[in-house]
Amino acid sequence: MATHRSVFDAAELRAQFNDAGINPQFIPSIWKYVLQNPGCELDEIPDLPSSAYPLLCSKFKPLTSTVHSVLHSTDGVTAKLLIRLQNGAFVEAVIMTYDTRLGKYGGKPRPGGPRSTLCISSQVGCKMGCKFCATGTMGFKDNLRSGEIVEQLVHASRLSNIRNVVFMGMGEPLNNYTALVEAIRVMTGSPFQLSPKRITVSTVIPPNFAMVGIIHAINKLHSDLPGLNLAVSLHAPVQEVRCQIMPSARAFPLEKLMTALQAYQNNSQKKIFIEYIMLDGVNDEEQHAHQLGKLLETFQVSK
Repeated sequence: MATHRSVFDAAELRAQFNDAGINPQFIPSIWKYVLQNPGCELDEIPDLPSSAYPLLCSKFKPLTSTVHSVLHSTDGVTAKLLIRLQNGAFVEAVIMTYDTRLGKYGGKPRPGGPRSTLCISSQVGCKMGCKFCATGTMGFKDNLRSGEIVEQLVHASRLSNIRNVVFMGMGEPLNNYTALVEAIRVMTGSPFQLSPKRITVSTVIPPNFAMVGIIHAINKLHSDLPGLNLAVSLHAPVQEVRCQIMPSARAFPLEKLMTALQAYQNNSQKKIFIEYIMLDGVNDEEQHAHQLGKLLETFQVSK
């Protein structure tokens, strides 16, 4: 049985419109209508060329995924969405809400108000096998299409005003590079209009980067998505410990990774988020703190 593509699969929708002689300028208005009208059908969207309706209805769906359940934390700060994909697989997305007015800055009340960050998935499962990650125990199942990535934002936007997006959910984002880039380009355009500086991609730096050249690969990310934030799963300040908890780290020495990140920072002039989960008796001793400080002493980092 043929499956329909998500209307948020930008490249596919654009290609179909071009083949049919339909101006792609109508695409953002389609997305806006679907975003603002839950449960709508594509033939309800107003002001499209007549030839667009049969094409949309025969090849696309407003959404190909559904929210199976929403689990709220007891303090109301987080909400975990379990999302069922068209093929029956599940991924998770998490809304994290915080109030920027909490605490003080310079002895004065902080400005701002409630903000929500969405943590989204890029794959079903993951092949990186990190020992501390539940998704890593699943193994790799499938890549998400770009529309399935964007649909997580659509679902979450109906529950909260999403200000930031972090690719820190299921999967290694850079192992689904084409869909990642396409999805982020949709998110930063109309109607979502997220600023690139409010989107962060977290990566362990997958082994395939070693084959194409890690410096080239990271710089390509900066070239394809300028202004984007990069977060690197470091989790250990020495190669031996890093390989112990992150098997994919065997692909290249830590020294080579840090050289590549320094080159990226020099090129992009952006801080790098360093992720470090403390594991009892593994990477949380005083010597590790000193080693970490030494490793990062030449970097501008966000922690």
